[in-house]
Parts: sequence; structure tokens; C-alpha cells
Amino acid sequence: METVVSGIRSTGKLHLGNYYGAVQNFVKMQHEYNCFFFIADLHSLTTHPTPADLHQNVKQVLVEYLAAGIDPEKATIYIQSEVPEVTELYLYLNMNSYLGELERSASFKDKIRAQPENVNAGLLTYPVLMAADILMHRATKVPVGKDQEQHLEMARTFGNRFNRLYQHEYFPEPYAFSFSENLVKIPGLDGKGKMGKSEGEGNAVFLSDSPDVIRKKVKSARTDSLPTITSSGEEMQKEIEKVRIAFKIKSPAVQSLFDLMKVVSNSQTLDYFEYQYKNGTIRYGDFKKQLAEDIIIATAPIRERIEDIAKNESYLRQVSRFGAVKARESAQKTLKDVREIIGFKRF
Repeated sequence: METVVSGIRSTGKLHLGNYYGAVQNFVKMQHEYNCFFFIADLHSLTTHPTPADLHQNVKQVLVEYLAAGIDPEKATIYIQSEVPEVTELYLYLNMNSYLGELERSASFKDKIRAQPENVNAGLLTYPVLMAADILMHRATKVPVGKDQEQHLEMARTFGNRFNRLYQHEYFPEPYAFSFSENLVKIPGLDGKGKMGKSEGEGNAVFLSDSPDVIRKKVKSARTDSLPTITSSGEEMQKEIEKVRIAFKIKSPAVQSLFDLMKVVSNSQTLDYFEYQYKNGTIRYGDFKKQLAEDIIIATAPIRERIEDIAKNESYLRQVSRFGAVKARESAQKTLKDVREIIGFKRF
């Protein structure tokens, strides 16, 4: 079977975007591919989490991987820092990575703008560590979003450069992979883009959110992108909304909520509110109330499993250790080959 590798940074709870955009596909992939799904705690160190936060975030992602349906008997689930071989390969790949190409990385430029007070070496070499994660298991398929495609291209570059430098066709080329034909992109509740952790607590619905929290978040979701500041501004907003309805054009915020409904609600519910919108009779309070209840129903089985699994510390330790052993078996074989190819041989 071909090998699939993917990881999620341990920076907090998983949200609907993580689940419908990635984890749901992971559950399907595990039956057809040799899958390695890891929790990227080393990557998270670029933001300097406290030890307590780091531990809790790793545990939370592990719990939610399991609750979402990833089976440790079928896929290898492991914590990145428990496979030290990845840091050794990271070192070797760093020796063949050049400052100019790392500085040109779009994500590095974005991070410089976002956190100018914390431009650390880990941010610069983030693509090299990602390449080590992938090449360690000699993966050929990597489920990534658009924002990670450049990093995947760099992983191919580093692997091919190693092959040329040591005249040994060892690392295969990894490529972007989606198990389903249509990638699911979950919008945030603020109507400005995709759902994400960094956009604020109110932008994302987390898999572990209680029903009351979900209702509160959806109720507070925007239904128009224009702020209302003055009475004249309010009148203008109303006129714009009339034009949109007349031409059946939704505002970005409204479209985001409808896109979310497409994922969590049945087709009859979606058709009902689409009809109301087109006829100018939609009541956003009713619309958001229905959306919240449908999210609650969709996430209920996962939420219940999260609560149960989180209490079972012995099971979590067992899964973590089992995954580390399986991941290290693969990693140690790769490192043994890489050392010999480079020339590190025992006398």
C-alpha cells in the first residue's frame, strides 16, 4: 500500500474545519493506505507554549483523533516528539537547505508580519521539519490544503536534492492528495474566510463545544459584512441588502452560514432557507437557530466520545506508546539507510 502522512499542530482543540476538511477523510484513508497521522508538537514550539499548555493541547488532539474515528489498530497515530529520528533527519536536510529558498517561503513571510517580535529559526526552517516528517516514512501522498502546497513542493526539492547529492534514488516524491474529489472548506462564523483557531474563539465551532456554547456562537455570527455605525449607515445597509436579495446575491457573511449549513444540515432544510432567502422572507434568527441545532446533532457522537476517552488516561498512554513504537520502526529503517548513504558507517 502507498504511504500517507499528515499531521496537525498541537495548538488547541479541533474545529469543524479540521474535521470536515481533513480528519473525516483520514478515517476513510486508514482502510486503504498505510497511514501515519501525527500530532505536531515540535512545530508548535515556534509559538513558545507553556509546558502545561503544550501537554494539554497534545492530549486534546490525541483524544479528538480517536473520538473522530481514527483507529490506532489501522493507522499509526503518534506524537511527533516521541519519534526522535525525525529531528536527526531534520538536521541532515537542514545541511542541504539554503537560506534564500527558506526566506522566500510564503508562510515565513506571513509569520514575520504576524509576529515580528518572535522571528525564530524554527519559523525559518519550518518547511525542513515538515519535509522530515514526510520523508521519514517515505510517503508519496500528503493531504494538505492550498496554504501548505509550497511546503510540500519544498519537501520534494529537499528529497530530490538529497538523492542527487548522494547519487542515490532513495526518497520518493510526495504529492498532494485528497481522498475525496471535492475538498470541503469550512467557513468561519465571522464571514471573512475559513474557520481557524487563530481568527478568534468566536470564529470557530470546536468539536468539544457544548450545545449551549454552539448556540451562543452561531447566534452571534454576522449576517452582513457591513458595520452599522450611524442611522444613515443603517439605511444604506438595508438598501444594499434589498439589492442583494433582488439579484439573489448573498453577502459574504450570509454565504458562509449557508455553506456551513450545506455540510451539517439535510438537503430539505437547506432548500427551505434558500427558498426563503430568494423570496426575501428569511428570518436570520430562525435560520441561525436551525443551523446551531444541526451542528449540535452532527457533532453529538464525537462530543460524547471526546468526554469518555478524555477520562481514560491508561488508554491514551497505551495508544501513544503503541503509535510511537510503530512510527519508530519506520523511522529507524529510514535513518539507518540515510546514515549509510551519507557515509556514517561503523568501523
